[in-house]
Amino acid sequence: MPESYIKRILDARVYDVARETPVDQAMLLSKRFGNSIWLKREDLQPVFSFKLRGAYNKMTRLSAAQRARGVITASAGNHAQGLAMAAQRMGVSATIVMPRTTPSIKVDAVRGRGAHVVLHGDNFDEASRHAQKLMEQKELTYVHPFDDPDVIAGQGTVGMEIVRQHQEPLDAVFIPVGGGGLLAGMAAYIRYVWPNTKIIGVEPEDAACLKAALEKGRRVTLPEVGLFADGCAVAQVGKETFRIIRETVDEVITASTDEMCAAIKDIFEDTRGIAEPAGALALAGLKKYVEREGVQGQQLLAVLSGANTNFDRLRYISEQTEIGEKREAVISVTIPEQAGAFRKFCSTLGRRNITEFNYRYSSDQDARIFVGLSVEPGGDDLRTLLAHLADKGYESEDLTDNEMAKLHVRYMVGGVAPESVASERVYRVEFPERPGALLKFLSGLGTRWNISLFHYRNHGAAYGRILVGMQVGPKERSEARACLDAIGYRYWDETDNAAYRLYLGRPDAGR
Repeated sequence: MPESYIKRILDARVYDVARETPVDQAMLLSKRFGNSIWLKREDLQPVFSFKLRGAYNKMTRLSAAQRARGVITASAGNHAQGLAMAAQRMGVSATIVMPRTTPSIKVDAVRGRGAHVVLHGDNFDEASRHAQKLMEQKELTYVHPFDDPDVIAGQGTVGMEIVRQHQEPLDAVFIPVGGGGLLAGMAAYIRYVWPNTKIIGVEPEDAACLKAALEKGRRVTLPEVGLFADGCAVAQVGKETFRIIRETVDEVITASTDEMCAAIKDIFEDTRGIAEPAGALALAGLKKYVEREGVQGQQLLAVLSGANTNFDRLRYISEQTEIGEKREAVISVTIPEQAGAFRKFCSTLGRRNITEFNYRYSSDQDARIFVGLSVEPGGDDLRTLLAHLADKGYESEDLTDNEMAKLHVRYMVGGVAPESVASERVYRVEFPERPGALLKFLSGLGTRWNISLFHYRNHGAAYGRILVGMQVGPKERSEARACLDAIGYRYWDETDNAAYRLYLGRPDAGR
């Protein structure tokens, strides 16, 4: 039963290396949402993440013989730093297997604490399998990042501190979840002490292994996971963590990449701290909960779980923030190709702030413009705007949630295929961002088809993205799909995508 963890958590030895982090009120967020919103500042730990707690507690429970053999783990970064610091403090040799997609700031931090780093695989699960092989080959002691009672108990001290610091029960606590160690430990303690407090886990929507497990009633393995929130990029929730979570957690909310980006900005504006995507995940879930439930005057807390993010990733985060907050809309509008038409269109918009305007002459009849503009969050303002444009005779389309439009087409407006380009098909491709990945893609395509469109941009995220157009005849499409399948990267046929049809393709594209 989860109650058995209470003594484990009370006895957990974490404060030799970890600190009791503050619970800070987010004043701007509280005012904006009409609730008292609190942040548990685990980003202020010595390794800028809560993971130090569980790693050190587990290390203190190992026998002298186990420590003498050396320890090994697999981690996307934060558990790695925690274990490296714990091992350094206790004079134990540590080997850390990390996915090749791990942000360099985490890799460098682990090496800086004296641990031996092995980069393997594109995600946590691939790294974990390799760590198991090394453990057997070298007879090392494995320290699991989340699915271990001592690790869970160490993470549970976060909940113990919240209960002591806040003094009265909260209405709801929001906790990020990857493998489930933090959620399980905190939920076991908080449910026991504050039985009426809602405990809500928050997952990335592209790595929602806990939600899938709860829906199936058993643990499942996701075929693939997104890596933007690399600290929560886990394909299967832990066995022990799932057992506890099923008995203690009220629900699980998922958050998109854009919503995490918006939460990172919220945290910065209230604390001047920069959270990593997984660190802002709980706040993103809290905001969705408030919007969904319409709660007012409640005491709500989100765990700010980490601050280990590469500086160059901030560019991508900044670009996505306004859309994630639903304060910017991206729309396509058709206006007459005549003098004064743009001015008339701007007058129709009134005093709205235009954040982006992309256009290129393509015909003497109509002009299609790609417009970014500020809107009030919630969706009603955008719907009102689109209806207003329709009343004024403008044909418009909302592209705010169109990934191809946001990531590629907005930078390529005007590139309509000439008459000489026949049977063009367009594919959007994603691959783990690492040296040689782009070359692998191009080499895999070979020279079979003429490339008629190509856009690649490194967004500072874990994934690289390509938009490619190829001249593929109707009888060659299955061959093209087989070629892309063989390369092994995720891809989508976007030939029928509205953004492509409006700005890049010919009317007969793909036929």
